[in-house]
Amino acid sequence: MPIEITGTDVEPGRARQPMSRFFRAFLRNLRKSRDRDIAALCRQLISERGEASQTALAQELIAGYEELNDPQRLEFFQMLCRDFAPDEASISKAAGNYHHSPSFGNYKALAIAMVSPMQKLFQRMNTAPRGTETLVGIRGRVVRLLADHPELTPLDAELRYLFGFWFNRGFLRLERIGWHTSALVLEKLIEYESVHEINGWSDLRRRLAPDRRCFTFFHPALANEPVIFVEIALTQGLAGELDPLLDVNAPVLEPEQADTAVFYSISNCLHGLRRISFGSFLIKQVVVELGAELPGIKLFGTLSPLARFARALRDQHNPEGFTRPRLSRLLADYEERLLTESGQGDRVEALLHLLEDPLAHREALAKPLHRLALAYLTQVRANGRVIDPVAYFHLTNGARLERINPFSNLRPYGLSQSFGLTANYRYVPDELEENHEHFVREGQIRVSSRLLTEQRMVAELWE
Repeated sequence: MPIEITGTDVEPGRARQPMSRFFRAFLRNLRKSRDRDIAALCRQLISERGEASQTALAQELIAGYEELNDPQRLEFFQMLCRDFAPDEASISKAAGNYHHSPSFGNYKALAIAMVSPMQKLFQRMNTAPRGTETLVGIRGRVVRLLADHPELTPLDAELRYLFGFWFNRGFLRLERIGWHTSALVLEKLIEYESVHEINGWSDLRRRLAPDRRCFTFFHPALANEPVIFVEIALTQGLAGELDPLLDVNAPVLEPEQADTAVFYSISNCLHGLRRISFGSFLIKQVVVELGAELPGIKLFGTLSPLARFARALRDQHNPEGFTRPRLSRLLADYEERLLTESGQGDRVEALLHLLEDPLAHREALAKPLHRLALAYLTQVRANGRVIDPVAYFHLTNGARLERINPFSNLRPYGLSQSFGLTANYRYVPDELEENHEHFVREGQIRVSSRLLTEQRMVAELWE
């Protein structure tokens, strides 16, 4: 947690005194040396023992980092990975000592040796005002650079490790967002919405109406900066179409008349916190909050995108995905209609041809797409893992796949990503733990009774 420098020194039992001469001189000397080697500043920070001087050095390092341009920042990141890597000799020595004598003292020495200079540097940078904010920003840049600069992987791993502690559930504060929330936060919701774009203030106002809910997590080190937020529609029954949920002119349902809470958008706000898990905590706490506020809500579910469905369907080179033989087997029951509608002589080619304009061939495509979407969600893998990130998130949290909805998101991005399909995942409290365990340990996916027969057929055809 950042330590706020207030300009005074405080000792127990004494009134506040002006900042010490030493500390003022320390800051003044640092500011005179802004042009010095930033690597030397990093080394000085991890070697400094005094708390006040650590904070001042961290503040100066952050100021120096902010003055770097993009190429200089890349060089800075590469320098950290090169010069602040773990000390292999110290780790080997400590590990050998513990192996020969597994005492608590040797364990502690090994644990200290395992803390890399880079991790120590980040921990000390975090003591400065805006330290956490700066480090989150650094990781955001690193994540964007990783594809072209894999040598930055250690830096990403160190920050991700630290963020797992700094952003755990104990530090997060849940708040309900309403129309009277500060304009600063509301503007950030519009900016950060990553699933269904918010088109201005009238759209946002409808999403905050009495039959809607929005909850977000805040972190004390990031003032007025939402970390993640979820949008919920209170409905009668599980929604299967997106437009009624996003229509700014849709009639407002009295919350007491609703029996279902539909989670239709979950957005992570900060790129630097990507792959840091808070979503499961958010959903579980929101379920508790809604249950206490509205006891008539008996069903909790989602209306979720299939963000990579179109891409996966066209990729016939992934051995864990839609190879041409698998596609052909999955489409066999629909061959006659596909061939007739398309004028093609092969059912796979017929499907791909019709998908060039899916809305013009809705009736012919609805059933085949339903089956292929079920295969996508339950069978397609990438490196052994369920390929759809939304499915992975909900299944890991113990939800079950409830329903697949063809042509339920006809907005351009919905047609582009998934040919208009969405999925419902349902959270049944009594099933969550068992579903989670089966999925995490065995890869077993729980589906509703309405999907079970077709899921078994898809599994047989997939082999």
